[in-house]
Amino acid sequence: MRLFQLFFIFVFIFSLVYSSDYKKLHQQSIVVDTHNDVLLRALRGEDLSVRTTDGHSDIVRLKEGGVDVQIFSVWCGGNFGKGRAFNRAIEMIDTLNAIVRRSSDKIVFATTYKEIEKIIKQRKMVALIGVEGGHMIEDSLSYLDSLAKRGMNYLTLTWNNSPSWATSAADETEKKNSLSFKGLTEFGKRVVNRLNTLGVMVDLSHVGEQTFWDVIALTKKPVIVSHSSVYSICPSSRNLKDDQIKAVAKNKGVICVNFYSGFIDSNYSTRVREIKKINASLVDSINQLNPDEWKAEGLIDSALAPQYRNARPPLSVLIDHIDYIAKLVGPDYVGIGSDFDGIESLPQDMDDVTSLPNITRELLKRGYKEKDVKKILGGNVMRVLKANMK
Repeated sequence: MRLFQLFFIFVFIFSLVYSSDYKKLHQQSIVVDTHNDVLLRALRGEDLSVRTTDGHSDIVRLKEGGVDVQIFSVWCGGNFGKGRAFNRAIEMIDTLNAIVRRSSDKIVFATTYKEIEKIIKQRKMVALIGVEGGHMIEDSLSYLDSLAKRGMNYLTLTWNNSPSWATSAADETEKKNSLSFKGLTEFGKRVVNRLNTLGVMVDLSHVGEQTFWDVIALTKKPVIVSHSSVYSICPSSRNLKDDQIKAVAKNKGVICVNFYSGFIDSNYSTRVREIKKINASLVDSINQLNPDEWKAEGLIDSALAPQYRNARPPLSVLIDHIDYIAKLVGPDYVGIGSDFDGIESLPQDMDDVTSLPNITRELLKRGYKEKDVKKILGGNVMRVLKANMK
């Protein structure tokens, strides 16, 4: 009986020490998240400088999650055509500026790599900008230059739609028989060269395979894949195949794993379709009342959220994607690109940004050395930022 009690005391003490160790390592690491869509909530009027109860993040929760560098996504859909898309980008950057001003004691913009290091040493969070979708430059190198001057740190060459100079993964997959071209046009190559010159990272999330390979053959700087996962585990057109992962590693770039349930677990979409089928009358009624497809989808997701929660994959599946890349090409080429506030489903044990330390815990459980955990949490992205920024 005494030995039995001693055993449980030992297990209890060990769990306390282990818990303290992973949390301490997380706080000691430079944590970089390369993709967060929280600015969409700010545009709807939410004050993100205070702790909120909606969505996945705000300035207070980002700090609690140990985030040191956050790249905020500037995004609009393909329905924002010429005359609107660039202005939308400026509006979102202005919104981020306002948030930073309200929380200047917690978060600061950086325009150089030295500034990033300085802000981190001050124990404040660094705000950076990722423009998600080449259509936001409206076929203008002048607009591209303007966004770079406003602080753009990466340009995602395509979103799901394709600008006139590069093809997206969605279009190369779904419209492959009707495309007039695939990959980069001559103008697209000029865009990549200009990004290299400006010190802005080329982001290859969302791009089609031909666009991917055209960029890899052209770029003189390490690329970033800001929020994509592994095709071999979850065969989505948004994920990278093994030869692409190897190419990014050869380029000295970084692949930042997306947290979305549908991009890490191929069975999630099947489970969601079954949920929608069971709730067909609700889905039909929302679609009929809301002709805007994106609005309707958002309302459906909100209504069915409790059922979606039960369909989520375990956190171990997300770690599988990190682990796969690390084993295929080494731990120097993988990071995290959560897609917080841009997705409706996260894996279990990852409810919002305050759950980020759980990734550190799980990596340690799988036997990762502390130095490699630090690389994955942010060190690898810091390296690519430094290689690109002036």
